[in-house]
Amino acid sequence: MKRKPSREMTIILQTWPMQNRLPSSGFGQSRPGPGRPPAKIALTPRAIVPAAAYQIEAMKARSAPASTPTLCPMTKAIGVSLFALLIASLAQAESIGAVFYIPLENHNWTQPTSVTSPHPIYRNPAAPFINSLVTPGNAIAANVSYASKYLNVVNVPCNQQLDWVHPSEPNYVWMEAGLAKLTVPLNRRDDPPFPNNIVTAPHLSQLLQEKGLVWRSYQEDIDLAKDPMGQVTDKALSASEWTVPLIPFSGASPAYSNRYNGSHQYNYQPKHNPPLFFEDTNGGNDAARNNPMAKNYAPLQQLESDLTNNTVARYNWITPNIHNDMHSSLKTDFAYNGVTYAAGTDEQQIALGDNFLSKIVPLIESSQAFRNNGLIVIWTDETEGSPGCGSAEFTLAEIVISPLAKGNAYTNSIPYSHSSDLRSLQEIFGVAGPKGYLGDSANATSLIDLFKPGAIPLSLQDAAH
Repeated sequence: MKRKPSREMTIILQTWPMQNRLPSSGFGQSRPGPGRPPAKIALTPRAIVPAAAYQIEAMKARSAPASTPTLCPMTKAIGVSLFALLIASLAQAESIGAVFYIPLENHNWTQPTSVTSPHPIYRNPAAPFINSLVTPGNAIAANVSYASKYLNVVNVPCNQQLDWVHPSEPNYVWMEAGLAKLTVPLNRRDDPPFPNNIVTAPHLSQLLQEKGLVWRSYQEDIDLAKDPMGQVTDKALSASEWTVPLIPFSGASPAYSNRYNGSHQYNYQPKHNPPLFFEDTNGGNDAARNNPMAKNYAPLQQLESDLTNNTVARYNWITPNIHNDMHSSLKTDFAYNGVTYAAGTDEQQIALGDNFLSKIVPLIESSQAFRNNGLIVIWTDETEGSPGCGSAEFTLAEIVISPLAKGNAYTNSIPYSHSSDLRSLQEIFGVAGPKGYLGDSANATSLIDLFKPGAIPLSLQDAAH
């Protein structure tokens, strides 16, 4: 990810003697490793004056008689100090690489003890993997930070039930545009995008396309092949046969065995697929195989191959099927971590989602894309049982995993929402809409506190440098 040098950095590079500059692959960036974004320089204007002084003294030295000392000890010390500062800045301020979002459904992170259904995720024995991530001292928490006060997004002004951002679909749309089409009746808000739920607004995937950054939506249970008997299998079609998955696809087949939960049930829902609700990223509501946007919607089976070959996109949205994202239970019992969870129960829903994460997160973490300062975000769509309007008693899971996270299960009590994610993503990718930040993200707090200094630019303006 190449960035323009800041004004301060440009001055420093212009005044710093060429023979003393760091080896680089371009002004203002360290030589990156494979797939690693160049380091971001963060020097203050205080460094400019010593650098300029060093250059002036050096020029005097070149024109002075041979007997004249070339540099006084003070100037040498200043130059050495600035050089050390440059090295330290290059080593400390790095940028986030590939981003992976994994959504969960229909469960609070925390809730009042008086609320007994559905069960919360935090400290739930049915979710051992997730809770290990947020336990300080655990090895798998080393690269983890999380939010303790992540709230349901609120449509402003919030004065009646129809202003709450529910059910699922508007929250996924919000992650793209910072707004949702809430004029749609409440009972139709989870419908497929075409014809009534298409949104016309600037949005994240569109901005990425315009900047030449690749995005990809990996969806479990799309583009499934059939066997010679015409039964659905768990094998994915070849890339030339992919489509833009505009309609739901669910059922059961003896030839299908889910790779994560072992069941024969498959269930894809377009309402959990954010870019699908915008015509410029769904190819004009066209489900034909020749839709040029089909290449951006990949079956989940493709993820492992893309990780192995280091060909994942810069922004990757990974949606489990409706059972593996905690939305719905199976019709059969499910055994996980030595416990059998009965069919149709809320605890099974949580266990299914935790099981999925316990397999997909390590897979991503083992990839080159993650090691090169990648970011995994475990995200949740909406609160359950909340009286609405951003009630702080009901929170959502928001867990970030990255070499650039503060780590060791760091947390804070800063209020965040989906608008915070969108704002942070715009800053990470350096993409601005017609008015800068998209929708409500202009009013949101960035996720910057969950990361090491310099990982996320301070603003869109800063991201452009």
